[in-house]
Amino acid sequence: MIRFENVGLRYGMGPEVLRDISFDLPQRSFQFLSGPSGAGKTTLLRLLFLSLKPTRGLVSIFGKDRLSLSRTELPSLRRRIGVVFQDFRLLDHMSTFDNVALPLRVRGREESSYRADVIELLKWVGLGERMHAPPPVLSGGEKQRAAIARALIEQPDILLADEPTGNVDPPLARRLLRLFIEMNRLGTAVVIATHDQHLMEQVDARRMILSGGRLDIHD
Repeated sequence: MIRFENVGLRYGMGPEVLRDISFDLPQRSFQFLSGPSGAGKTTLLRLLFLSLKPTRGLVSIFGKDRLSLSRTELPSLRRRIGVVFQDFRLLDHMSTFDNVALPLRVRGREESSYRADVIELLKWVGLGERMHAPPPVLSGGEKQRAAIARALIEQPDILLADEPTGNVDPPLARRLLRLFIEMNRLGTAVVIATHDQHLMEQVDARRMILSGGRLDIHD
């Protein structure tokens, strides 16, 4: 679904943050993205989400060249990608339920068609009792789980998650990992950026390791 060929990225006139990145992201694949702080993991996720353009090289997503995409094409492609960034991007004036349901509402679906699915997913991530609470009263871990539920509610083709278990305790981290594995089993390609070695040891998955702006892949 995604291919990077000799991709490089720099901000302004500074040095390249990513250099000669090449990999394929197959359908139904599961991979961890790791590396030291400042290695460029979040930058790579933003390239995958089409919120950044590469400085050089080829990024192909769903058979389309990133550099040839028009602004009108980007929203429909991004809707096929679920994303959980560390800033969560929840809307403070809406309830947790409404934040998770927002992608479905934007598509024009009636609440009666998705209400049960949203409630079930919120219960799975441990927010069944917090669905009516707005984000300002949620803890950091609760906001993180709400963002995960929102990313998964449409069963995206690709899930990108930046440290999705960083603010939760180990039992809940394992529960969330099971959710990611189940989504992968149903057809979603999963990319999880994490420092958690214990988490990575629980899944037989490809590891992509960023260091010094370069990517090493261990299948």
